[in-house]
Amino acid sequence: MPATDRGKVLSFINFAAREINCKIVYYGAGLGGKTTNLQVIFDKTADKQKGKMISLATETDRTLFFDFLPLDLGTVRGFKTRFHLYTVPGQVFYDASRKLILRGVDGVVFVADSQEERMDANIESLYNLEENLQSQGYELANIPYVLQLNKRDLPSVVPVQDLTSELQRKSEPVIEAVAATGVGVFDTLKAVAKQVLTELRKS
Repeated sequence: MPATDRGKVLSFINFAAREINCKIVYYGAGLGGKTTNLQVIFDKTADKQKGKMISLATETDRTLFFDFLPLDLGTVRGFKTRFHLYTVPGQVFYDASRKLILRGVDGVVFVADSQEERMDANIESLYNLEENLQSQGYELANIPYVLQLNKRDLPSVVPVQDLTSELQRKSEPVIEAVAATGVGVFDTLKAVAKQVLTELRKS
């Protein structure tokens, strides 16, 4: 079933496997930690629960995705939930790819780079996310969404309160992270997955 209205959850149900497939996209500026988030999740997920990680590499960037079946997030009407995680390329000139990857999205994680010198890149990427969602018929206000403040271990980071006031869009969960060491990675995933499941149970 592609589910419901434009701007709502668009999960696909595989009746034969009794699975609901959900798509979560990690968005953000280049080198902010999107790929690192996915690699940590992939590495710490048991083999029997995950598919292959696929990487589409370009000269300056890459897009990753894989799917996994979490055992502890519960079922929706007797169906297991299989999550497909994607990253978008960070470079702005891959905008067509970003739009394509957002098609059919169920939830978004925005990975912000906490370093002061990356603030403009974060803001630009966030506006780009909102524009690209709108071009696909979604509104950020209506979809499951988490803001991750990554690289909190580096010396030149912006205070959490300042980053939050600049980047938070709709009182979404804000999670501090050091993706390179795994800190905050699963908290972020659980926060967005929980929202996706809540939306699924409504539809």
